[in-house]
Amino acid sequence: MHFADRLHDATRRTGSPVCVGLDPVLESLPADLRAQHHDPLEAIADFCRGVLHAAATHAPAVKFQSACFERFGGRGVMLLEHLITDAASLGFAVVLDSKRGDIGISASHYAAGAKRTGAHAITVSGYLGPSGVSPFLDAGLAPFVLVRTSNPDSDAVQAHPLADGRTVAEMMADHVAALGGGRLGACGLSDVGAVVGATKSGEGRSLRARMPTQVFLVPGYGAQGGTAEDIRALLTPRGDGVLVTASRSIIYAPGDGPWRDRVAAAAKKLNAEIAAVVGGRGGS
Repeated sequence: MHFADRLHDATRRTGSPVCVGLDPVLESLPADLRAQHHDPLEAIADFCRGVLHAAATHAPAVKFQSACFERFGGRGVMLLEHLITDAASLGFAVVLDSKRGDIGISASHYAAGAKRTGAHAITVSGYLGPSGVSPFLDAGLAPFVLVRTSNPDSDAVQAHPLADGRTVAEMMADHVAALGGGRLGACGLSDVGAVVGATKSGEGRSLRARMPTQVFLVPGYGAQGGTAEDIRALLTPRGDGVLVTASRSIIYAPGDGPWRDRVAAAAKKLNAEIAAVVGGRGGS
């Protein structure tokens, strides 16, 4: 299924274009959960499955941070694959956040490996050119290309002006738009997306104008400083085209009561906040 259409359908089911980031760190897991397991991966597995079930009615998408699993070697990668299968069975559109970036046969190998996980989309670096992105499309994955990331020191590279007056980020945006222009789904959006941070919304309207049919995977909302107004700057004219992601504020939600209930409440809150931004359209 075309990824933008998959995301559109899942968003209509949950009512808001939000994505839960699963970045499990053993030391940050609930103390009672860690006490139940001697094996770190068993604790992480239990935690991740709890998060998925808690968030399933509130979020159309989930983003797995591959590094959190790869650090445990083969067993960690195997767990990642099992959890992606679980997420897909719950109706999530699944993004593998691995930020791959290579060319030629190496990119094809990375793409084949990502496809085997069962993910529907993947984050990639486009700074090696189209040949670093197209193998993922050939494998049936939707790439989210890094364009304007939310980390403060990204300015050193992405905001750098070029001789033609564009910034590096705007140059990359034009590249992404060209790559995805002929790959629209029934919902009118492309399966080639872009990572655009909410904390960079001062450039958001310019980037949206350059990428009118891209889904923006949007980190940086909430705890990192991104606001509802920042999200509005990234919307298409019809009020869709964003997938707003939150990780720690959801999976490690503070408060009283069982941790799964806190996760569900935090996901529900994010859903409501972003639904208000997009005007209740439920579009992806």
